[in-house]
Amino acid sequence: MKYILYIIFIAILSSISYGYYIKPDNELLGHQFIGLSVAGFFLVWMPLFIFHRFKDNDLKKYMITDETIKKIKDEAETFLD
Repeated sequence: MKYILYIIFIAILSSISYGYYIKPDNELLGHQFIGLSVAGFFLVWMPLFIFHRFKDNDLKKYMITDETIKKIKDEAETFLD
């Protein structure tokens, strides 16, 4: 998965660079390359990257539960005293 993300990222950067390269000659095609690359970055690469980074993590660490609220309150009381 890591190598797929690298390949997609390099392809997107290359497409953006190519869009800026051909923009002086063919402005419409340059804008299309740039726009599709940015859309691909946000709609394809970012969700894959987020999935890859968080697939094995315990999401309960990041959730607010009664235990975490109590822990925060206890820490705040000790800090204020």
